Amino acid sequence: MQQTPASRLSANRSRLGHKVRYALRHPGRVLPYVRRAGRDSWLRLRHRGSHVAYYRAVMASDTARSPEAAVGGGPSYDRWLAIGQMQFDYLVQHGLTPQDRMLEIGCGNLRAGWRFIEHLEPGHYYGIDISPDILIEAKKTLVRYGLQDRLPYLTPVEDLKLDFLPDAWFTVVHAHSVFSHSPPEVIDECLAHVGRVLAPGGFFDFTFDRTEGAEHHVLGEDFYYRTETLIRLAGKHGLVACFMDDWERLPHGQSKLRVTLPVADGSPGSPVPAVAAEVSAADAE
Repeated sequence: MQQTPASRLSANRSRLGHKVRYALRHPGRVLPYVRRAGRDSWLRLRHRGSHVAYYRAVMASDTARSPEAAVGGGPSYDRWLAIGQMQFDYLVQHGLTPQDRMLEIGCGNLRAGWRFIEHLEPGHYYGIDISPDILIEAKKTLVRYGLQDRLPYLTPVEDLKLDFLPDAWFTVVHAHSVFSHSPPEVIDECLAHVGRVLAPGGFFDFTFDRTEGAEHHVLGEDFYYRTETLIRLAGKHGLVACFMDDWERLPHGQSKLRVTLPVADGSPGSPVPAVAAEVSAADAE
């Protein structure tokens, strides 16, 4: 079983000492980091006061260079495929059926989405993203895999209020590598509204970058949270959050929480399997 090193969970990547040690270990990454820091500083200045507008500009820049790398699929198309396969396999092992109605928040260029679209009944997949640029790439993915007749919905959004979506409709809501790039107010906004669109017995899975030390961010792009912070935030909005231990067994650097609506006795609205089948590390390399 893959274990997350304690040193990784306690590291504060925003501190100068950490950056210096990282630079000494990875000198080839210094120049790209400096370039990215300069770009991000300029974009933050242009879009100050709105993280969503800032990160939309980041995505436009990243997508122009490589759609796969923009959604965390770098450095290769094979890696893009492997991470999407891992997400899909995990939810299928947790009972995802063709009859489910799925909302994917931050669907990107359909790294996992095209597999969900293929698996679900026509019209049962709804993908949203703050980046119009990446959604154009998502449409290209649909064409590449010949999924036009599955009738997915792909919609750009300006926020995560989900106010244009129906009540109690989605049995599965999914957000991979979204909250890892979101400040607390964006996560709070999503959790404040996702319960309205969840069907009874449905669940919302999201990944996040976990820390057991001080919560911090790097370049305003990568955010690190303590598990209990996000569990409390979900509870603030009447939701029950469970840490998904079986996700930790997979070869992925992020952690996962599952959010459900409580039933009358206050327990989670859907059961969480104790163990799901593992995906080998070779599948994600």
